[in-house]
Amino acid sequence: MEAFLVATGIVALAEMGDKTQLLALVLAARFRKPWPIVLGIFAATIVNHALAGAVGAFVTQWLGPTTLRWLLGGAFIAMAIWMLIPDKLDDEDTGTRSHFGVFGTTVVAFFLAEMGDKTQIATVMLAARFVHDYVGVVAGTTLGMMLANAPVVFLGERIMRRVPIKLVHGISAVIFLVLGVVMIVG
Repeated sequence: MEAFLVATGIVALAEMGDKTQLLALVLAARFRKPWPIVLGIFAATIVNHALAGAVGAFVTQWLGPTTLRWLLGGAFIAMAIWMLIPDKLDDEDTGTRSHFGVFGTTVVAFFLAEMGDKTQIATVMLAARFVHDYVGVVAGTTLGMMLANAPVVFLGERIMRRVPIKLVHGISAVIFLVLGVVMIVG
């Protein structure tokens, strides 16, 4: 349960102002069909985070516990720094052709946008940290993505204007920093 709750909280905070959240806003404005977009985000996130979680679980098998502890601690601290750098939505992130339909376009765009993104890397790290609760991590990171992105699809810019993104990123950075220090200290 701890893995699920930690993963949900971290990813929900990390996703605020992230490029995939901006992508959700763009898709909602472009298609104006929220349910296929939300379902597409869910499908893409499940697949992407399941793969990322598998990578995290695999890494723990070939790294020793001391190396893993230092690597995860450093990665969490690096994530804290990364949280302070605002994301921008690249043109290539929305360049998916719409002949896939709303759902298909959302799945492809979200899956590709998530590759190497903060939340995907956080999923790898969390799966390595909570190696015995792969399902909890993937379920938690997926729920965190949905908590951050679904309201944006439905409520759009009203949310984006009212949420102090810099404050949310600062809080996320502190959480990642604390996790990094805890990992290193043991």
